[in-house]
Amino acid sequence: MVARRGGKAFAFALFSLVLTAPALAADDAASCAEGITMIRDALAANPPEAASPKLKKALRVAEREQKEAEFDECLDAVADARKVLGR
Repeated sequence: MVARRGGKAFAFALFSLVLTAPALAADDAASCAEGITMIRDALAANPPEAASPKLKKALRVAEREQKEAEFDECLDAVADARKVLGR
């Protein structure tokens, strides 16, 4: 009996995860787009010479990952840009 309960609990948890996954992906997609905008704005504001190449690389990676719908990797690139900017 215990094994059956565990199976039902696991199935319920998996079902719950499947239901919330699209919402999480939408949040990540929006955060990715906002991050790309933030990087573009930082580059347009003429950042320090040492920061510029790092921001350009972060932008390139974030845009590539956005096109591939790999939003977690896009957010990693955005986080790298924020570190460069000290945010």
